Order: sequence, then structure tokens, then C-alpha cells
Amino acid sequence: MAGTFELYTDKAGEYRFRLKASNGEVIAISEGYSSKSGALSGIESVRRNAPDAGVVES
Repeated sequence: MAGTFELYTDKAGEYRFRLKASNGEVIAISEGYSSKSGALSGIESVRRNAPDAGVVES
């Protein structure tokens, strides 16, 4: 099973998403968005821009 994005509303009323691995572990949490559509756009941005992202050490 692939990872999943979980969309939710935080305590401040902002929309956020979590990226969960197939074992249920949270591997990324988004910034807060004022709208659901903004959070969904954030998910699409991650999907589009990081499908094969490398690692850079700084």
C-alpha cells in the first residue's frame, strides 16, 4: 500500500495535511492553510514536485 495524505482542520481552524507512510507513521506535516482548496493545492504540489526528490545535506 502506498502512502496517503490525510486532510484535517487544526485547533486554530486552519486546514493542514499529513503524509503518512504505508505503516501509518506520519512522515510530513504541512503548513496551515486558510482554505480547504489551498490545502488540496498543497497536496497536489507535493505530488507534482517531489515524486522522486533527492536528499541534499546542508
